[in-house]
Amino acid sequence: MTEVVVRVIDLHIVRWVKKQPHYLLLHRAKGEMYAGVWQGVTGKLEVGEQAWESALRELREETGLSALHLWTVDQVNFFYEASHDRMNAIPVFGAEVTDEEVALSKEHDYYQWSAIEEAVKLILWGQQRNGLRAFHDMLTQTREKLRWMEVPLESQTGG
Repeated sequence: MTEVVVRVIDLHIVRWVKKQPHYLLLHRAKGEMYAGVWQGVTGKLEVGEQAWESALRELREETGLSALHLWTVDQVNFFYEASHDRMNAIPVFGAEVTDEEVALSKEHDYYQWSAIEEAVKLILWGQQRNGLRAFHDMLTQTREKLRWMEVPLESQTGG
């Protein structure tokens, strides 16, 4: 029987430029899985780690950035992995940062900050595009969700 697992996360990163949201896109490096693909931060959960903790860790590891705010996005991505006969349920997060400069991990060779229209065009996977759009809508149209979906970093990380 097909297994349903939560083993990876998607994280979309925003920084504000002249009151407009710009989203961080990372380009997968040659030799890496999905080489040449533009995406947000993605990553696997470590043993004993909650999904939101994985999002913060992956943010630091893949970009060197720290979150000012972290939200769950009311979107869960799914994909079927035939090689393991498993359905992957992927929690989607959004993070706000202030720094423009990014320290890339070896998984990526380029990055860029993009307005929503350009970002959506560059992202290959439809589920990731949908997650970014949902995050963008939270930031620009349904801001009330931000209050309800924020992960309180101070109390959960001991800060």
